[in-house]
Parts: sequence; structure tokens; C-alpha cells
Amino acid sequence: MDKKAMIDRLNEDLAGELGAIIQYTTYAAKSTGPYRPQLSQFFLSEIADEQMHAQFLANKIVALGGEPTTKPREVQPAKSNREMLEAVLAAERRAVADYTQRAKDAEELGDKGLVVQLEDIVNDETGHAEETERILRDWPL
Repeated sequence: MDKKAMIDRLNEDLAGELGAIIQYTTYAAKSTGPYRPQLSQFFLSEIADEQMHAQFLANKIVALGGEPTTKPREVQPAKSNREMLEAVLAAERRAVADYTQRAKDAEELGDKGLVVQLEDIVNDETGHAEETERILRDWPL
């Protein structure tokens, strides 16, 4: 693992975080039905963590000598509350897998500080996924 490869992979992660911010913002606006206030608030409450992750990644990319991407990952369209929650869960699970791999990449690069930060992000994303799973558990079909 060299710095260029790490920058490229961190930019993929940054695109994911930018996409997550858009996803949560859009889904908060699109939520409907009797649980709309709670669901909208759930989506909005996740944005701050994603923004912090995005800022950390952008800073690290610059520190490594790279240019942070400004292009978000595509957001999955969703029509119903359930589809939105399922799309969020898929995105959070992907983030957990990506950051777990990225921590291994950082270990290979020899950047212990980055390893620790990425493991913290894995913890955050795991919490987001688990909360979404709990909401979906008894969600009507």
C-alpha cells in the first residue's frame, strides 16, 4: 500500500460519506406517514456523524498530498419509508466493510493514527447499521 493508493481509497470513502449526507437529507424530506416525525428526525440525526467522517477524510487526503473528491457516491432511489431504511442499511453495511478494509490498508501503510481513526468510524457506522436494523425489525411490509 502506497500513499497514492490510500488517497484513492480514502476518496472512495469520502464519496460515500458525501452520498450519505445527501441520502439522509433527501430521505428526511421524503419520509411519510404516521412515523414521519420520528423517521425524519432519525435521518437528520445521522448527518452530523457523516459530516465529521467526511471532514476527517478530506483532511487526511490533503495531509497525504491528495485532492479530496467533491463527487458523492450515487444515492439509491427509494419510494417508501421501508425502501429508504433498507437503502440506508445497505449503505451503512457497505461503509462498515469499506472502513474495516481501509483500517487494514492503513496498517499496511504504517499509519497507526489513521488505523485508530478508521476503527472509530467503523464503530460509528456499525451503530448506525444496528439502529437501522432495529427500526426495520418490526416495520410493516
